[in-house]
Amino acid sequence: MRSPAPWLPRQHPAAPVRADLEAALTVELASVVAGARRRVLRDGDRQIDTAHLLHSLMERDPEVRAVFGSPAQLARVLGYLVQRSIGYGLAWRGSVEDSVALPVVGEGGAPRLPSPGTAVPGTAQAPGRSAGAALPDLPGWSPSAVAALVGALATARLRGDTRAAGIDVLARIAADRDCRAAEVLRRARVDVSVLAARIAERVSAGPAA
Repeated sequence: MRSPAPWLPRQHPAAPVRADLEAALTVELASVVAGARRRVLRDGDRQIDTAHLLHSLMERDPEVRAVFGSPAQLARVLGYLVQRSIGYGLAWRGSVEDSVALPVVGEGGAPRLPSPGTAVPGTAQAPGRSAGAALPDLPGWSPSAVAALVGALATARLRGDTRAAGIDVLARIAADRDCRAAEVLRRARVDVSVLAARIAERVSAGPAA
């Protein structure tokens, strides 16, 4: 007999889903999310998207900054990110970022957090929305940003961690070449394949002593 998922009341799915996602973040990543939320409110944007997450990661997570290599590359990425509110980001305000929502759903269509040892959704597929993939609306978040957090948690749990870190979110962002953060990285002339290799090396090395 299958056990129910008591943390997902159908009548109000958004609040417990957000709470469960944010409870599965490290303290440092929770700070990143809080920073992204403040930026959204300050700039008058509709939702937290992957570019907001990238900006907050770059500002608050030294492990993320380390995988970008040179100070010049860091400066280019941050330079493009800060131009968002006065430049290219203005075109994003009338649309919702929805590049590659991961097919992680539970009963009633609500997002399901991956269990320890489960495969990372979407990693065996080419970037792009797979048939039947869906993430329900989570107020205040773009589908791509939700997908990045859910995928980051799956990645963390595959290696035996219960909480996702900033480097896990960066890995998922880098894998989604159609998201807004990936567009920023391209503008800043970041070689995403090299970045992904640095991320993998950093994760395999474990926490710095």
